[in-house]
Amino acid sequence: MKKLKRSARLVEMTQYLLARPHTLISLTAFAERYQSAKSSISEDLAIIKEVFEEEGVGDLMTLAGAAGGVRFVPRYRKEQALEKIVSVCRELEQPDRLLPGGYLYMTDLLGQPGLMQEVGRMFASAFADLHIDVIMTVETKGIPLAFATAQFLNLPVVIVRRDHKVTEGSAVSINYVSGSAKRIQTMSLARRALKEESRVLIIDDFMKAGGTIQGMVDLLHEFRAVVAGVGVFVESGEIGYDERLLHDYISLARLTEVDLKTRHITVQPGNFFS
Repeated sequence: MKKLKRSARLVEMTQYLLARPHTLISLTAFAERYQSAKSSISEDLAIIKEVFEEEGVGDLMTLAGAAGGVRFVPRYRKEQALEKIVSVCRELEQPDRLLPGGYLYMTDLLGQPGLMQEVGRMFASAFADLHIDVIMTVETKGIPLAFATAQFLNLPVVIVRRDHKVTEGSAVSINYVSGSAKRIQTMSLARRALKEESRVLIIDDFMKAGGTIQGMVDLLHEFRAVVAGVGVFVESGEIGYDERLLHDYISLARLTEVDLKTRHITVQPGNFFS
């Protein structure tokens, strides 16, 4: 890269860091990239760090020593995240979103890249300090959420299928009981998709009793993998504690009331904001 003026270098360095979250970048790499002295690079990073923290973009963590450098960790301030989720809750309360069984139509929201970016950053902020190797979701509506989260954690995504595909090669399949419908269903994961003993973050769009997520947890046991965390976009608050199959999770929104007759819906911020 050609030598840049300091103002241009600051812009380029900021973009470089934003595109590589949770990646350790050495001062030497920056100095060589911008053909500048390490002292100048350090001054630039101090400016970027201050702006990131003031604006709530994230933390720029410095690691000292010969193998050190800087690592950008995306964050989402709770008050800013809450403001966004409240607007999402109001959108979810529209009566025409109500589906049979007390479910909500959310596909249009899951198809909005800007919203998924913000939700992904919320999940990434919530789980930023955990050691995670991979993000898992089940097809299909959890996929946009998983990839948005993966972007900010800089992690790969594995997708659990409802039906095994021959193009996936050999796979591990299990039967699980849907927590709400009490039906036996099947899910599978290709053997090549996940290394044994991986630490996995599960992301899903909607949780009622937690049967699908519990199925993914059981599937991970077949890979000797560890569940590092569970993130849910919307959870149903109509399921009692004893009925719920999963209790250790983070939710961004909570469906607290559904009246099928009046089509009245109440959605509140989830336990992430408690």
